Amino acid sequence: MKIHRLTVDGKDYFLPDPIDELRAQILAAIQGGGGYVTIPPLRGGPGIDILFSPGMPVSWTQLDIGDSGDASGTSSGQDPDEFADPYSSL
Repeated sequence: MKIHRLTVDGKDYFLPDPIDELRAQILAAIQGGGGYVTIPPLRGGPGIDILFSPGMPVSWTQLDIGDSGDASGTSSGQDPDEFADPYSSL
């Protein structure tokens, strides 16, 4: 299962796949000088409206969440250091 993390002005929102239409709406709002975009919830609920404006820091991250079948309890089987805080060097 693919989960997308949208980080807007330091706040994280987790979104289900696909996100192409949402990305287009956010880009259009920013290019238009600013506007509200409804961010859908990961699981049920009404979502949240966020005001996007030019210069607002926005980043996307794709996470692959799935059952790898290993007995260690981790779903990815990857080194935990790989998920270090990317902002720790700031």
